[in-house]
Amino acid sequence: MTQGLVSLHRYYIWANKMRTHFDEIISNGYPTAGAEIEATLYMSYWYGGLYVVIEGWQQLGLSDRSIDELLCSSNVKLLKRYRHGVFHFQKNYFDERFVEFMRDGKDAVSWVRNLNLEFGRYFLEKGRAKYPSS
Repeated sequence: MTQGLVSLHRYYIWANKMRTHFDEIISNGYPTAGAEIEATLYMSYWYGGLYVVIEGWQQLGLSDRSIDELLCSSNVKLLKRYRHGVFHFQKNYFDERFVEFMRDGKDAVSWVRNLNLEFGRYFLEKGRAKYPSS
């Protein structure tokens, strides 16, 4: 893998780790308000981190049919705005940047999960190509 691709993989690992934390919490339901806040924390950092992977993908000029098809979605722009809401202070607790991705995104939850899975597949395939098993 090239230096840029290795760097992008790091961002994917960070984002995906937030997804695993999020999934662990939601698998237990929301017995407390604290669990809901923690789930939102991990989901937001996952979504924000996943947008960084999209940015890197585009900057590196990478291409993969499945990923590129997902990146044609209008959800990309909404996810970028969500990321801005996460990583730039917003006075309004329910800022539009947080709300619109869920409200206006086309199948936003399944789209973001599919995108995450496809990035994971891509990096696994690149890793296998670089280090094939004997």
